[in-house]
Amino acid sequence: MVRVTGVEHRGGYELRLTFSDGSVGDIDLADELWGEMFEPLRDPSLFTRVEVDPELGTVVWPNGADLDPESLLEAVRPVEPAN
Repeated sequence: MVRVTGVEHRGGYELRLTFSDGSVGDIDLADELWGEMFEPLRDPSLFTRVEVDPELGTVVWPNGADLDPESLLEAVRPVEPAN
């Protein structure tokens, strides 16, 4: 099972994610921020507080929102990892 090991906010609602298999990719979550848990993340000051929960192996926010790491891996636009 793949896990998110790193996250970087790239502006707006875009994140750069690093995964346990070495994959790196960007994802724009602007169209995914709906529903009770995710609508509060439309507030940029909350969205930018994203971090990796090492126990869950995915991205989380202070309001308890999180995303499935396998789904994230399938949805990212691959990028070359920085050396």
